[in-house]
Amino acid sequence: MPIYLNFMNYLPSPFWSIPTADLLKELQTTSQGLTKAEAKQRLMQYGFNLIKPKRRADTLTLLLAQFQSPIVLILIFAAGLSFFVHDHVDGSIILGIVGVSGLLGFWQERRAANAVEKLLAIVRAEVSVRRDGDCQTIPVEEIVPGDITILNAGGTIPGDCLILKSKDLFVDEAALTGETYPVAKNTGILPIETPLGQRTNLLFMGTHVVSGTAEAVVVRTGKYTEFGQVSERLQLRAPETDFEQGIRHFGYFLMEVTLMLVIAIFAINVYLARPILDAFLFSLALAVGLTPQLLPAIISVNLAHGARRMARQRVIVKRLAAIENFGSMNVLCSDKTGTLTEGVMQIHSALNVYGNENQEVLFYGYLNAFYETGYVNPIDEAIRSHYQFDLSGYQKLDESPYDFIRKRLSVLVATNSTHLLVTKGALKNVLAVCSSVQCPNGSIGDITPLLKSIQQRYEEFGKQGFRILGIAYRDLGSTTNITKDLETEMTFLGFLLFADPAKIGITGTIQHLENLGVSLKIITGDNQRVAANIAQEIGMTNPDILTGLDLHQTSDAALLKRVNEVNIFAEVEPNQKERIILALKKAGNVVGYMGDGINDASALHVADVGISVNSAVDVAKEAADIVLLEKDLGVLVQGVQEGRTTFANTLKYVFMATSANFGNMFSMAGASLFLPFLPLLPKQILLTNLLTDFPEMTIATDSVDRDMVSKPRRWNIRFIRNFMLVFGLISSVFDYLTFGTLWFILRATPDRFRTGWFVESVISAAAIVLVIRTRKPFFKSQPSRYLSITTLATVAITSILPYIPVARFLGFQPLPASFLLLLGAIVTIYIVTADKIKQVFYQYVKF
Repeated sequence: MPIYLNFMNYLPSPFWSIPTADLLKELQTTSQGLTKAEAKQRLMQYGFNLIKPKRRADTLTLLLAQFQSPIVLILIFAAGLSFFVHDHVDGSIILGIVGVSGLLGFWQERRAANAVEKLLAIVRAEVSVRRDGDCQTIPVEEIVPGDITILNAGGTIPGDCLILKSKDLFVDEAALTGETYPVAKNTGILPIETPLGQRTNLLFMGTHVVSGTAEAVVVRTGKYTEFGQVSERLQLRAPETDFEQGIRHFGYFLMEVTLMLVIAIFAINVYLARPILDAFLFSLALAVGLTPQLLPAIISVNLAHGARRMARQRVIVKRLAAIENFGSMNVLCSDKTGTLTEGVMQIHSALNVYGNENQEVLFYGYLNAFYETGYVNPIDEAIRSHYQFDLSGYQKLDESPYDFIRKRLSVLVATNSTHLLVTKGALKNVLAVCSSVQCPNGSIGDITPLLKSIQQRYEEFGKQGFRILGIAYRDLGSTTNITKDLETEMTFLGFLLFADPAKIGITGTIQHLENLGVSLKIITGDNQRVAANIAQEIGMTNPDILTGLDLHQTSDAALLKRVNEVNIFAEVEPNQKERIILALKKAGNVVGYMGDGINDASALHVADVGISVNSAVDVAKEAADIVLLEKDLGVLVQGVQEGRTTFANTLKYVFMATSANFGNMFSMAGASLFLPFLPLLPKQILLTNLLTDFPEMTIATDSVDRDMVSKPRRWNIRFIRNFMLVFGLISSVFDYLTFGTLWFILRATPDRFRTGWFVESVISAAAIVLVIRTRKPFFKSQPSRYLSITTLATVAITSILPYIPVARFLGFQPLPASFLLLLGAIVTIYIVTADKIKQVFYQYVKF
């Protein structure tokens, strides 16, 4: 049986011990890959290459999910009891209201899901494979067993693979094995008993290429990979955000309050000899009244609406829950290249060891850059575009790609009767493998006496803001293949100086971020002088700089005390970025990290908000929560404002729903104790809850006051609880005033009492939305058009409901003019009072 069928039946095969030809045969593939038809068939048969199956909820599933709440299920059961005792009208009305509420939630969530799916398609990771013998780029999720994948530095490994070809291949397997340093990988056959961490001929899903190139055949995909099995065993899930945690804790709080009150109210009503079914339904309706049923849908809609608005600002949100952290972010860490600078490297000069212009240095740099294939980068692009030399007399033989440990890149070329190894890289790392130096007259001398002057020139160039690379070479005679071990006894040729000026307008952008309460910290591998120079260009005066060497010598406790004051982290190593981010988080910050390189993945993962760009390497895009379609801090500023707007609108609904619902429930619970009848029938309570949800459903479209986006804000459950109690009790005060007016002054019958309170309750709840949505006096902050329309529509529907034929089925009676005048006065006083108390509340209770 073919191995790909074995693995799909979850029968692990030791394919690391099988000869390549046999494996390809069993996978029913070749070194030229699958045909498109065969790949399509396997995709249909085995599903998408995902750890968790691709879950686009079908219409029926999403619809049924709206009715899974225990309270809703009990209400449906209670409606069934009403039918059983022949109360068909009440049963039908309760089912109808529950159905409409569920349909509204379904419609909102369906739209949100569709919008998010379209946005995520813009930034999905892709991988190169051979299909029909040609190299093609396809989404990672469409990889199938038998595909031949082509991998380069920065690429994500799309499944568990056997290496067919490799060149200086190093892979970061930290996500799977915990191994700190990149692991060397190559072809071969290993014994069956070889442990996971020593299977050097395999590549595993969830890891990524650090340097080198490879071709590999995909054997296992999705949940059947090693990473998939670990995820399934541990049931791994994304860490819960502060916002999600707050929603969960608040849900527990509401559940406790609801449970206690419902049991107490049911017991009291039974004690007062009210009909048991009516008391039961009344208690359940109160529970529904307290519970913001649409909260999950409203949050989804708000976040999806925010994601769409952010997309218009060219910011794609991959994980909706990250929007809250985006708005709460108060520290942004970023590299300088392409973010603070133009990102288009330009050669400023090519200098020999004495600092004089030298064409040979430029030529050797061009040789190296022209034949380099391991990793696309702006430095090689700058060299190749600066001047095109004639290389007709040269032939590439081999290459040793760049990696982040040795920080060099070497190319072996054949010319005339010799083979020449040409190396470029960070000056310190190039000098480390040089024993000699080429003098201006062409002679070769000992490098030792010149090391001090070379270092001085390096420092001078750095102070001027240049990025500096060293160029060296070695004659290897007839050698045709190279390894990193041959990078020794080389001859230093000179310097390549690169300029990357600060972006036009970047100073204003950074100041805008500062005004929004977001401080910028630069994290770069460049030397501290280059970093300091660019910092001065962008307006940082006397920046505090910490180098990678300093970090090595700084304890975690000392770093925690200092990290907030440091503006620039220079000459840092990839693994130090993660340490910096963690220290900033421990110091009480919400940290965003912006990166696009191979060595940014771990920092992106641990940051509160991982931010990358669409042009980033796959591993960086996959680790990010948010992807910018342009590498521009200006775009990021707009995204931060949109994130805060989304968060503010989400909290508006929480404020409105919880305070209004708590007030109504408290009022009805109290009234039921002294009135000789239920203050509202269960169906009327449900209708009240449904109508008051209409304006709140459009809150995602609402405008937000400037002070709500002027600084980072975080979820504060204590503030929300206090808001609910204060404004809920204010609502209850006026509810009890309404009760007294209806019962003692107007001598209302039970039906008119219920009608009057229903009208007052719904209209006041709809109108109070306009008060609670802003910290300003309500008439100074204009709501959105949709919020205004739905509020007016709710008031209109509520006002005419007692006068239309359906009223008698709902238990309503027409109200005389005297009722309406008094109720109108109460609502007006309520709105004015709530608006005044709101301003006092915000003075003494800080969010």
